[in-house]
Amino acid sequence: MRYRLRKLSPRLTSTKEIVETGDGDVARLLLINDQPLSPADEQAEQARLDALLNNPSLQQHRKQGEDNDTARAMKVLRVLPTAFLYQFAGTGIAASGPVEKFTFKPNPQFDPPDLETGVLTAMAGELWIDPVQERVVRLAGSLQQDKNYGWGIIGELDKGGWVQIDQADVGGNQWRIVHLQLKMNGRLLWKTKNSDSVQDYTEFSPLPTGLSYKQAIQMLRASPGGSAQAGR
Repeated sequence: MRYRLRKLSPRLTSTKEIVETGDGDVARLLLINDQPLSPADEQAEQARLDALLNNPSLQQHRKQGEDNDTARAMKVLRVLPTAFLYQFAGTGIAASGPVEKFTFKPNPQFDPPDLETGVLTAMAGELWIDPVQERVVRLAGSLQQDKNYGWGIIGELDKGGWVQIDQADVGGNQWRIVHLQLKMNGRLLWKTKNSDSVQDYTEFSPLPTGLSYKQAIQMLRASPGGSAQAGR
């Protein structure tokens, strides 16, 4: 798929065009604070893409990071059925149509197998399900208490932090995250870590299979910001 990602944070707003390939994702920066890149920023972006083209190990390193992130996310997804206790909370309407709502709270019997899933023992919130597609439309949760890692030595997340994830069918019955909002404060290895961002994913379009990352770079250079036409 090819799509556009707009990420908003207190410090900076960036918009990128992203192309997915078997070699990992490739991104091109399009806007900073909703304005076109300055000549200097555009030159720096082109130099970055040149470096990726000329040094495949850079892209391999990026893909390894993506794979690690995916593995961590899958750890969390796999334990959702047992990590929480769910209660039906009625029906509602989302952008995709009717949804069934469920509240959730920590399951006292859940024993998290690793650090990634440990945060679930302090989280409660609401889950929206598309009853026809049997897909999660929204997950919104907040930390009900401070959460320590490694007896507080590794890190800590502060009570009140929250996350919202929205999914949608972006075409061809492909469900993707279209909105991610995260606000977490805490500490990791004696360093203060604050996450406050909103990410919106739009303009999805399908691409041919077998696309290499070098072909993706050429595609982004040939038609920056043109994802809406990419699959036509």
